[in-house]
Amino acid sequence: MNTSSRPPLSALDVGVEPAESADDHERASAIAELINVVYDQAEAGLWTAGARRTDPEEVAGLIRHAELVTARADGRVVGAVRVQRLDDGLAEFGMLAADPERRGLGIGRALVAFAERWAVEHGHSDMQLELLVPTTWTHPSKEFLREWYTRIGYCEVRTGELGELYPELAPLLATTCDLVVYRKGLGAADR
Repeated sequence: MNTSSRPPLSALDVGVEPAESADDHERASAIAELINVVYDQAEAGLWTAGARRTDPEEVAGLIRHAELVTARADGRVVGAVRVQRLDDGLAEFGMLAADPERRGLGIGRALVAFAERWAVEHGHSDMQLELLVPTTWTHPSKEFLREWYTRIGYCEVRTGELGELYPELAPLLATTCDLVVYRKGLGAADR
Protein backbone atom coordinates (compact mmCIF):
# COMPACT_ATOMS: atom_id res chain seq x y z
CA MET A 1 0.00 0.00 0.00
CA ASN A 2 1.26 3.50 -0.80
CA THR A 3 2.13 5.14 2.49
CA SER A 4 1.40 8.61 1.10
CA SER A 5 -2.31 7.68 0.84
CA ARG A 6 -2.52 6.72 4.51
CA PRO A 7 -3.37 9.24 7.17
CA PRO A 8 -0.44 9.94 9.48
CA LEU A 9 -0.44 8.24 12.86
CA SER A 10 -1.78 10.36 15.61
CA ALA A 11 0.03 10.08 18.91
CA LEU A 12 0.91 6.46 19.48
CA ASP A 13 0.20 5.17 22.98
CA VAL A 14 2.43 2.17 23.83
CA GLY A 15 2.27 0.29 27.11
CA VAL A 16 1.65 -2.98 28.89
CA GLU A 17 -1.94 -3.98 28.18
CA PRO A 18 -4.08 -3.32 31.29
CA ALA A 19 -4.83 -6.43 33.36
CA GLU A 20 -8.60 -5.96 33.06
CA SER A 21 -8.31 -6.57 29.31
CA ALA A 22 -7.66 -10.25 30.08
CA ASP A 23 -11.34 -10.64 31.01
CA ASP A 24 -12.56 -8.77 27.92
CA HIS A 25 -12.99 -11.57 25.37
CA GLU A 26 -13.75 -9.13 22.56
CA ARG A 27 -10.52 -7.19 23.19
CA ALA A 28 -8.39 -10.35 23.53
CA SER A 29 -9.97 -11.69 20.33
CA ALA A 30 -9.24 -8.47 18.45
CA ILE A 31 -5.59 -8.49 19.56
CA ALA A 32 -5.24 -12.18 18.65
CA GLU A 33 -6.78 -11.50 15.24
CA LEU A 34 -4.37 -8.62 14.58
CA ILE A 35 -1.40 -10.85 15.46
CA ASN A 36 -2.73 -13.71 13.31
CA VAL A 37 -3.34 -11.45 10.29
CA VAL A 38 0.20 -10.11 10.51
CA TYR A 39 1.72 -13.57 10.89
CA ASP A 40 -0.43 -15.02 8.08
CA GLN A 41 1.32 -12.53 5.78
CA ALA A 42 4.77 -12.48 7.40
CA GLU A 43 5.05 -16.27 7.59
CA ALA A 44 3.14 -17.26 4.44
CA GLY A 45 4.38 -20.64 3.23
CA LEU A 46 6.06 -21.63 6.50
CA TRP A 47 3.11 -23.32 8.20
CA THR A 48 0.53 -25.94 7.24
CA ALA A 49 -2.97 -24.77 6.36
CA GLY A 50 -4.96 -23.65 9.37
CA ALA A 51 -2.01 -23.03 11.69
CA ARG A 52 -2.54 -19.88 13.75
CA ARG A 53 0.05 -17.86 15.68
CA THR A 54 -2.13 -17.30 18.73
CA ASP A 55 -5.68 -17.33 20.08
CA PRO A 56 -7.74 -15.21 22.49
CA GLU A 57 -6.98 -17.52 25.43
CA GLU A 58 -3.21 -17.21 24.96
CA VAL A 59 -3.53 -13.43 24.58
CA ALA A 60 -5.60 -13.23 27.78
CA GLY A 61 -2.93 -15.27 29.60
CA LEU A 62 -0.16 -12.96 28.38
CA ILE A 63 -2.19 -9.97 29.56
CA ARG A 64 -2.73 -11.58 32.99
CA HIS A 65 1.05 -12.07 33.31
CA ALA A 66 1.77 -8.47 32.18
CA GLU A 67 3.67 -9.82 29.15
CA LEU A 68 1.67 -8.18 26.36
CA VAL A 69 2.48 -4.67 25.20
CA THR A 70 0.11 -2.92 22.83
CA ALA A 71 0.29 0.18 20.69
CA ARG A 72 -2.86 2.24 20.20
CA ALA A 73 -3.65 5.02 17.77
CA ASP A 74 -6.97 6.82 17.99
CA GLY A 75 -8.05 4.36 20.69
CA ARG A 76 -7.55 1.33 18.42
CA VAL A 77 -4.92 -1.39 18.92
CA VAL A 78 -2.52 -1.10 15.97
CA GLY A 79 0.32 -3.26 17.25
CA ALA A 80 1.45 -5.73 19.87
CA VAL A 81 4.57 -7.42 21.19
CA ARG A 82 5.20 -9.98 23.89
CA VAL A 83 7.86 -9.23 26.51
CA GLN A 84 9.17 -11.75 29.01
CA ARG A 85 11.98 -12.45 31.42
CA LEU A 86 14.15 -15.42 30.44
CA ASP A 87 16.68 -15.17 33.27
CA ASP A 88 18.26 -12.56 35.53
CA GLY A 89 20.05 -10.72 32.75
CA LEU A 90 18.05 -11.71 29.68
CA ALA A 91 14.65 -10.63 28.42
CA GLU A 92 12.94 -11.56 25.17
CA PHE A 93 10.44 -9.98 22.86
CA GLY A 94 8.36 -11.87 20.34
CA MET A 95 5.04 -11.99 18.55
CA LEU A 96 5.78 -8.50 17.17
CA ALA A 97 2.84 -7.34 15.05
CA ALA A 98 2.00 -3.98 13.46
CA ASP A 99 -1.27 -3.28 11.66
CA PRO A 100 -0.64 -3.99 7.94
CA GLU A 101 -2.77 -0.96 7.03
CA ARG A 102 -0.33 1.25 8.95
CA ARG A 103 2.96 -0.46 8.08
CA GLY A 104 5.96 1.81 7.72
CA LEU A 105 4.68 4.41 10.18
CA GLY A 106 6.89 3.44 13.13
CA ILE A 107 4.63 1.11 15.11
CA GLY A 108 7.17 -1.72 15.13
CA ARG A 109 10.00 0.63 16.10
CA ALA A 110 7.90 2.04 18.95
CA LEU A 111 7.03 -1.45 20.23
CA VAL A 112 10.65 -2.66 20.13
CA ALA A 113 11.86 0.54 21.83
CA PHE A 114 9.26 0.01 24.58
CA ALA A 115 10.27 -3.66 24.95
CA GLU A 116 13.93 -2.66 25.33
CA ARG A 117 13.07 0.01 27.94
CA TRP A 118 10.87 -2.52 29.75
CA ALA A 119 13.80 -4.96 29.87
CA VAL A 120 16.19 -2.36 31.30
CA GLU A 121 13.58 -1.21 33.86
CA HIS A 122 13.24 -4.85 34.97
CA GLY A 123 17.01 -5.22 35.44
CA HIS A 124 17.92 -7.02 32.22
CA SER A 125 21.10 -6.19 30.33
CA ASP A 126 20.31 -8.11 27.13
CA MET A 127 17.30 -8.56 24.86
CA GLN A 128 16.68 -11.63 22.73
CA LEU A 129 14.37 -12.43 19.84
CA GLU A 130 13.77 -15.48 17.66
CA LEU A 131 13.26 -15.44 13.91
CA LEU A 132 11.91 -18.46 12.04
CA VAL A 133 13.43 -18.66 8.53
CA PRO A 134 13.06 -21.24 5.77
CA THR A 135 16.25 -23.17 5.03
CA THR A 136 15.77 -23.92 1.32
CA TRP A 137 14.28 -20.65 0.02
CA THR A 138 14.30 -16.94 0.74
CA HIS A 139 11.22 -15.44 2.38
CA PRO A 140 10.90 -11.68 1.71
CA SER A 141 9.39 -10.86 5.12
CA LYS A 142 12.07 -12.82 6.95
CA GLU A 143 14.85 -11.15 4.95
CA PHE A 144 13.34 -7.74 5.73
CA LEU A 145 13.21 -8.59 9.46
CA ARG A 146 16.74 -10.03 9.48
CA GLU A 147 18.06 -6.78 7.96
CA TRP A 148 15.95 -4.58 10.24
CA TYR A 149 16.92 -6.38 13.45
CA THR A 150 20.58 -6.24 12.47
CA ARG A 151 20.30 -2.52 11.67
CA ILE A 152 18.87 -1.79 15.13
CA GLY A 153 21.68 -3.63 16.87
CA TYR A 154 20.69 -7.29 17.13
CA CYS A 155 23.33 -9.94 16.36
CA GLU A 156 22.76 -13.59 15.51
CA VAL A 157 23.96 -15.77 18.38
CA ARG A 158 22.56 -19.19 17.54
CA THR A 159 20.75 -21.15 14.86
CA GLY A 160 18.82 -24.30 15.61
CA GLU A 161 15.71 -26.24 14.75
CA LEU A 162 12.24 -25.12 15.85
CA GLY A 163 11.65 -28.51 17.47
CA GLU A 164 14.52 -27.98 19.92
CA LEU A 165 12.61 -25.24 21.76
CA TYR A 166 9.05 -25.80 20.55
CA PRO A 167 8.57 -29.52 19.81
CA GLU A 168 4.79 -29.11 19.66
CA LEU A 169 5.11 -26.63 16.76
CA ALA A 170 7.56 -28.52 14.55
CA PRO A 171 4.88 -30.83 13.02
CA LEU A 172 2.95 -27.74 11.88
CA LEU A 173 5.76 -26.52 9.60
CA ALA A 174 5.09 -26.74 5.88
CA THR A 175 8.77 -26.30 5.01
CA THR A 176 12.10 -26.88 6.70
CA CYS A 177 13.02 -23.88 8.87
CA ASP A 178 15.77 -22.71 11.16
CA LEU A 179 15.08 -20.84 14.37
CA VAL A 180 17.62 -18.02 14.47
CA VAL A 181 18.23 -16.38 17.85
CA TYR A 182 19.37 -12.75 17.99
CA ARG A 183 20.56 -10.72 20.98
CA LYS A 184 21.32 -7.12 21.74
CA GLY A 185 23.12 -5.62 24.72
CA LEU A 186 21.02 -2.92 26.31
CA GLY A 187 23.77 -1.17 28.24
CA ALA A 188 24.01 -0.91 32.00
CA ALA A 189 20.88 -2.28 33.62
CA ASP A 190 19.94 -1.58 37.21
CA ARG A 191 20.23 -4.69 39.33
